[in-house]
Amino acid sequence: MNYDAKIDSDEAVAGHIDSGSEAGESVVTRRMVVIGALIVLVLVGLWFINRMGEPHELGKDAGVQMPSVTVLQPGRATVAGEIKTTGTLAARRELPVGVAGEGGRVERVLVEPGDWVAAGQVLAIIDRSVQVQEAAGLEAQIGVTQADARLTQANLERGLKLVDRGFISKADIDRLTATRDAAAARVRVAQAQLRETRARISRLNIVAPAAGLVLERQIEPAQIVSSGSGVLFRIAKGGEMELKADVTEESLLQISNGVRATVTPVGSARSYSGEVWQVSPVIDPQDRQGTVRIALSYAPELRPGGFASAVISAGAMVVPKLPESAILADEKGSYVYIVGKGDRVARRAVKTGPITADGIAVVEGITGSERVVLRAGAFLSPGEKVEPLRATAP
Repeated sequence: MNYDAKIDSDEAVAGHIDSGSEAGESVVTRRMVVIGALIVLVLVGLWFINRMGEPHELGKDAGVQMPSVTVLQPGRATVAGEIKTTGTLAARRELPVGVAGEGGRVERVLVEPGDWVAAGQVLAIIDRSVQVQEAAGLEAQIGVTQADARLTQANLERGLKLVDRGFISKADIDRLTATRDAAAARVRVAQAQLRETRARISRLNIVAPAAGLVLERQIEPAQIVSSGSGVLFRIAKGGEMELKADVTEESLLQISNGVRATVTPVGSARSYSGEVWQVSPVIDPQDRQGTVRIALSYAPELRPGGFASAVISAGAMVVPKLPESAILADEKGSYVYIVGKGDRVARRAVKTGPITADGIAVVEGITGSERVVLRAGAFLSPGEKVEPLRATAP
């Protein structure tokens, strides 16, 4: 009995050990299956990530839908040529006025900046008390010389009556005649000196050389001035103004005298019509620009020294026009995207011209027959394949 019980107990223990081993093997198997599945998922994810980094190949090989873009064939249209520039306002003919005579102490200043003056109008009066006394002395001297001249003339006339009677000789007559001529000459000298003094007195007044607008005054009463005092007044002849604007060498070739222009001062909502009256005959070698001078009529808003913008007419041109959304720009300049053969995108450098109400003129880069990407060009890359959707011309 005891022997049989021992055998049954050993068999039970062995059966328990076998069942535990089978359960352990099952857990290990399941773990390895899960790990393998995770590895497969990671590999598949990496494969998809790599494929997403190649959009063109993905679209070609995997049949992914291509991006749709709106394209436009702009054609060509007539555009009024315009050149936009900026410049400085100035008097068209600025007249610097200083002391023309010997100068002296300023007694009165009769005008202020902003006043209109006539040609010859007195701007300032210089003290002339000394010159007036000189003129009075010369007037008295003229009286003396005229009295001498009358006396010598009377002596000559008496001598002519006596010479026929033989009381005086012809030599005496010649001396009387010479004396009379010298006295007459002294009268003319005194008169010339008086006119000179009066002319010097008149030049003591500082006068306007021409009619115009007083722009600047650099003189005050009691100031001592002379011919070395420099410019005391500045006058805009006739009140005419101009805009001096610098334009590029290329733009200068499109401008000629008589071309119309529109000038807008900074801070003003009003524009003024002008006309190009001078085109610079030279180009600045430093910045490759030339100066255009636009004549303007007087207006209170046109102040010399002020800043203004100008639009100069430059003739008509037949070029393509594109909406602003189609033209992009970077450090290399302006460009557009063209949808070419195989519906692939290509970059095209362009040069823009005048901006009109219905688009921007493109003067270089395209002919107007290309399919230009209208919008979303910034999200495209050269060589990318797209699905073009046609739009109507502006």
